[in-house]
Amino acid sequence: QVQLLESGGGLVQPGGSLRLSCAASRSIYRINDMAWYRQAPGKVRELAARISSSGTSNYAESVNGRFTISRDNAHTVTLQMNSLKPEDTAVYYCAAEIGLRPGDVTDWYWGQGTQVTVSS
Repeated sequence: QVQLLESGGGLVQPGGSLRLSCAASRSIYRINDMAWYRQAPGKVRELAARISSSGTSNYAESVNGRFTISRDNAHTVTLQMNSLKPEDTAVYYCAAEIGLRPGDVTDWYWGQGTQVTVSS
């Protein structure tokens, strides 16, 4: 089995920055898209940003221009979050579309989540 290991959450003041990272726990045959989702208290989980294996990215309208998603290598994804707002407070989840072995159908795997709190 494979795990997605997240790091970088925490408490930050409005206007501040945080950087989230996510890496696969072991060598994997193929990772297609990787993404960051978030879930605020009492709300449904929503896509924040997504990036393909070729580097094409897309963002939720609410974070566009403030967040940047990048692939450091084939198995690692980073989310740079700038100009943070209280409404960005949520648990952030890393997700990846993974094929474990040649010929496998890909499936989505999820990290455990990391808390981001934006408050003064």
